[in-house]
Amino acid sequence: MATPRRVLARRAARLLGYWRSETRTFRQGLVALTISTAAGFIAGLTLAGSDQLLRDLPGLLVLIPASVGLRGSIFGAMGARLGTQIAAGLFVPNLRPGGPLRTNVEVTVVSALAASFFLAVIAKLVAAAFGESTISLWDLVTISVLSGAIASAVIIVLTVGLAITSFRRGWDLDAVATPLLTALGDMITLPAIVVAALITRTDAANAALATVCTVASAAAVLYAVTHASPITRRILREMAPIVAVTPIIDVFAGAVLEAQRDRLLTAAAVLIMIPPFVSQAGALGGILSSRLSSKLRLGVISPRGRPQPPALVDGSVVVALALVVFAFIGLAAWFIAEATGQIGPGIGSMLGASLLAGALVVPLMLVTAYYVAVATSRHGLDPDNAGVPIITSVMDLAGVSAVIFIMGVSGVI
Repeated sequence: MATPRRVLARRAARLLGYWRSETRTFRQGLVALTISTAAGFIAGLTLAGSDQLLRDLPGLLVLIPASVGLRGSIFGAMGARLGTQIAAGLFVPNLRPGGPLRTNVEVTVVSALAASFFLAVIAKLVAAAFGESTISLWDLVTISVLSGAIASAVIIVLTVGLAITSFRRGWDLDAVATPLLTALGDMITLPAIVVAALITRTDAANAALATVCTVASAAAVLYAVTHASPITRRILREMAPIVAVTPIIDVFAGAVLEAQRDRLLTAAAVLIMIPPFVSQAGALGGILSSRLSSKLRLGVISPRGRPQPPALVDGSVVVALALVVFAFIGLAAWFIAEATGQIGPGIGSMLGASLLAGALVVPLMLVTAYYVAVATSRHGLDPDNAGVPIITSVMDLAGVSAVIFIMGVSGVI
């Protein structure tokens, strides 16, 4: 009979073997996260440099996290589905009707347009509930839908290219898709929001664009109901409740930022750090969610309350990545603030704040990613359709709150 010591030794050896088998995933994930973090700082600089626009257009800061988060949710889910299809040998690298790429593109276009319009309405309502004055609903519709359409058009092309490249080169799409797509969402959506916001200053152009955006959103929903393929409609039905709820979480994250707007504008270095921090928190959660979803679909793990060894290894990989990424974000944010002459705390405060905020969000990330995947799988739903949108939205709110809490406690803001 095996002694407890031998049982523990066997389990430790098994976990070590799993970890060794995941070294390629760790390397690919670290490269993707590094690239996406650098891209996230472009979004941070855009946000820090838009201080006058944020003052002129009250309520815009409510919309920004939700609009950026929506891109990560929709395209992260698309990447997760494609990653599972590649792992299962079902992926076909073309856009033929009925194929996985064509289906995912249709789902993404409909989701992006309909959710962007819904987001504008929710942003207006939540801002009013917090007692914050905002620009008009039609201004918000123009900014949300137009920036969403611009960003989505670019990211769709890049997502398709990434999936085909991963399929042909044997990359782990679950490890690289969410970080890169989340960062692309940040990097492209924020400048698109600024462009769309500038258009709203011309009343005639804004009225015309708001009308076009409303019609386009309605047409997307009508297409989904009347012309989309059965599999497209199934995915949209599963995603609809998620896409309806997750933007509300992101809008609350924006409301937290809007409430701290004046204090944040006096410490622009913090504004530089927030987008990459929030983006990478969501990306790390997306990596875990995508990998768990693929393992559940392939039968590698079961939807149990207690995580099995492969799930524990996935979680440990994400924790190791988080330590490296959050340290890098704190150091890079300080360096960029210094190089661009932005006001902010010292290097020790920035590094410590990033690591402490990371320590607050990582446990929530691990628990949420695992049990969302388990719950959706137990109820017969595709965890790829729910996992990434939920985890990225939860991380948006948790990430913003954690950074502001740590910076507030330390006296920076």
